[in-house]
Amino acid sequence: MNEVSNETRFLHALDMGLGAWQWGDRIVWGYQSGKSDSGIREAFDVSLNMGIRFIDTAEVYGSGRSERMLGQFLKETEQPILVATKFFPWPWRFSKGFIPRALKGSLERMGIDAVDLYQIHWPSVVMSPETSMDGMAECVKQGLARTVGVSNFWEKNMLRAYSALAQKGVPLASNQLPFSLLNREAEKNGTLARCKELGIRFIAYSPLAQGLLTGKYSVENPPSGVRASSYADTLKKLPPVIKALQEVAQNHGKTVSQVALNWVICKGALPIPGAKNAKQAEDNAGGAGWRMTDDEVAKLDEVTDAI
Repeated sequence: MNEVSNETRFLHALDMGLGAWQWGDRIVWGYQSGKSDSGIREAFDVSLNMGIRFIDTAEVYGSGRSERMLGQFLKETEQPILVATKFFPWPWRFSKGFIPRALKGSLERMGIDAVDLYQIHWPSVVMSPETSMDGMAECVKQGLARTVGVSNFWEKNMLRAYSALAQKGVPLASNQLPFSLLNREAEKNGTLARCKELGIRFIAYSPLAQGLLTGKYSVENPPSGVRASSYADTLKKLPPVIKALQEVAQNHGKTVSQVALNWVICKGALPIPGAKNAKQAEDNAGGAGWRMTDDEVAKLDEVTDAI
């Protein structure tokens, strides 16, 4: 692996983060203004108490609601927190100048002067990776972001971003991709290995497959909303996976969710599961601080290879 830069070293020291997609999102997560807020605040507090110090949000989560909620929480705690957010490449954002401008909007919503990590949420359809990285480098130059990364960039685009930033003396800190026992594409297509080789921190979003790896869903009891239709086929393949997770969980006195998250950690990735209440936050945090055996990792690999 390439030597990790001083700027990105903090990301490599993390085992677990907290994803804030659920904060304010009505479509997928059924957020209800006011009603959901107390649970989310408890999830934040419990996460901090359990040692979680990295929170990942985005300007589009709840149309800015997630950033505003996080900003309010930050004002009310003295704990040090590493903050990450993302730029969404709407097609009308066609030049690099839109990127630092959008970050200033995110910083205003959160009430902070700079973020620890700023990411391009998706590859842009109107800006090349090179142009996008020009804008990201400008964020670092202006002191608005400590480090920069990408999200949903597969290997080809990731390498273009890496090279473009390197020409400006800025490291590509991270790549955030979907990764779980039910979605191993990044492992199988070589993107995860390339991240390790280049010293890019691989951040795994949806590490519990939007709740499917918690053990509470089945064909008879599907998740609510759009997740039910999205995962209809996957639910049919789930029973042997949950059974394997339960067997590992019993060996370590852990829950199914904690084993699924630990598998991600064992693969060398940083999981950022979401939480919208204290119970979920506490369970998620228990996925770190221990390690399953290589044989157990191999067993989980085997049972999910065909999914």
